[in-house]
Amino acid sequence: MASTLELVLLYLIAAVLGVVACRSLKLPPMLGYLAVGVLIGPNALALAADSGGVKYLAEFGVVFLMFVIGLEFNLPKLRSMRTLVFGLGLTQVLLTLAGALAGHALVAWAYTQFAGRPWQMSWQGAVVLGGAFAMSSTAIVVKLMAERLELASEHGRRVLGVLLFQDLAVVPLLVLIPALGSPARELLQAMGWAGLKAALLLGVLLVGGPRLMRPWLTLVARRKSEELFVLNLLLITLGLAWLTDLAGLSLALGAFLAGMLIAETEYKHQVETDIRPFHDVLLGLFFITIGMKLDWRPVLAHWPVVLLLTTLPVLVKFALVAALARAFHATPGVALRTGLYLAQAGEFGFVLLTLGADRGLIAPRWESTVLASMVLSMLGSPFLILYSNRIVNRLSASDWLMQSVALTTIARRTIATEGHVIICGYGRSGQNLARLLAPEGIPYMALDLDPDRVRQAAAAGQSVVFGDAARLPSLMAAGLVRAAAVVVSYHDTASALRILRLVQAHAPKVPVIVRTVDDADIDRLKAAGATEVVPEAIEGSLMLAGHALALVGVPMKRVIRVIRDARDARYGLLRGYFHGADDDTVEERAQARLHSVTLPEAVRCLGQTLDAQALHAVGVSVVSVRKAAGSVVAPAPAHVLAAGDTLVLSGLPEPLALAEEKLLRA
Repeated sequence: MASTLELVLLYLIAAVLGVVACRSLKLPPMLGYLAVGVLIGPNALALAADSGGVKYLAEFGVVFLMFVIGLEFNLPKLRSMRTLVFGLGLTQVLLTLAGALAGHALVAWAYTQFAGRPWQMSWQGAVVLGGAFAMSSTAIVVKLMAERLELASEHGRRVLGVLLFQDLAVVPLLVLIPALGSPARELLQAMGWAGLKAALLLGVLLVGGPRLMRPWLTLVARRKSEELFVLNLLLITLGLAWLTDLAGLSLALGAFLAGMLIAETEYKHQVETDIRPFHDVLLGLFFITIGMKLDWRPVLAHWPVVLLLTTLPVLVKFALVAALARAFHATPGVALRTGLYLAQAGEFGFVLLTLGADRGLIAPRWESTVLASMVLSMLGSPFLILYSNRIVNRLSASDWLMQSVALTTIARRTIATEGHVIICGYGRSGQNLARLLAPEGIPYMALDLDPDRVRQAAAAGQSVVFGDAARLPSLMAAGLVRAAAVVVSYHDTASALRILRLVQAHAPKVPVIVRTVDDADIDRLKAAGATEVVPEAIEGSLMLAGHALALVGVPMKRVIRVIRDARDARYGLLRGYFHGADDDTVEERAQARLHSVTLPEAVRCLGQTLDAQALHAVGVSVVSVRKAAGSVVAPAPAHVLAAGDTLVLSGLPEPLALAEEKLLRA
């Protein structure tokens, strides 16, 4: 018999191999954990026939999963999505449970009529199966939507709302399922007693918990010991889990309460960072133990049943969610996508199924069959999402028509516009930019995915339409090839990189300005073709410094000069400014300005290096070089000049004129 240490090492080796394989195939790591659990389990290679020493450890994976869900639970988020969460989400879970009970009654009647003996599964087992099938995989769906930049889309918001309610619905199900295991005559009493205990415990913890949690965490944080802080997180999480378990409820419920209490403090984000390694590793062990329970022999013997349990719940759930989304005023295409994204089983389904099996509500011979069907549905989920557009276009001709109408609406607004600015995202930053462009007579077209914001802004006469700026059709309809510039006004690096790739591929001469939170992604964005990257943190620090200098008595002229010099050192395009006819005053002529020179064909300097032009000798510096392909590069001395290059020069008017004459000499 293997020791506990040997079993843990085996689990870790299997987990590493499974995750590496899934990463190589671009599949969620969860599927790798399940697959290696099947392989090393007692029903396959039997490398871990006795997993009792690790099963208890794997239970903590569920504990930390519920803890993280509790951290994400907050009233403002629920309030902003209340229609989707408590409308669409609640209805989906309740109807799935009702459908499971109705299906159980129908199968029991048919079994009695045609097989001549009673159906083996109880209605309590049908409740467990209904709860398990009602869940969808938050880990898989959210990850894939984030990669596809669909979290803010119409169907993305609906999917997130349903997933949020499913996560919350696990809490009462964790209370209900153990009570269902009581004898029939004591069932109502057990359910009532469990509900009363849960209500009392929730009331005491939610009323008194915040009064203790914040001062306690503040006291711990003041010790400035990361080790002590993490130890207290573990103590709080496992302590509350032990308390709920002692009350006859589940460990996971206590962990959920711990997460809720900490979410109300200012330490929430630090806690999420510290707890993540424990959560991921232990959750991986949990999924390995789930895979080990899968017995391939009854699966092969009853493969038609497995196939039926894989396809039927997916189809029914897809149809149910799509119909509900349509009832909640979604367009046909959005409703179908919502159904496709939520059709698969989820990780909480495994938790509920395991709990039901442990309480004897699910017969052992059914456990492997249901587990196999859930695993297969999750394996198929990435492919459903990948081909969702093709499926929707086949099922709904109106979806393609509505997309065409939306693009036509964008194109109609910009068809006669040239030299405009495309604003990607019409939040606060995008709206401020539009307000500055309008008085200067510069046309703009804003693309945004928030239908309420678009409707209100369009009603106010502003040039904004509903569209995804990270999709090529939307950008082309907005007149990308005729635009003077593209501005990404929201801080989403993945989306900005996709926009930059599209612009570089289809309109490389159009400059792109990107907004970020800080300077962490500046190099990636610059390499992708961003003309300039504006980090909010740097701009905020400059304004902070300016106000501080003014308040301590530094003359305002010097404050302005210090801030301007600091900004000039950060942004190449702002070293000076481009002058026009209305700037031609005596005072303005004494200041440095910017001037652009585009090199035509057949000038003498082509093929020579920038250093060879010796522009510094006439008092001119090169701020940046915009290559003919559209990318902006630093003015390296060894840069070889080519036709179509645009040099941004900085200097006084007379030296600039000399430098331009020298560069354009034939």
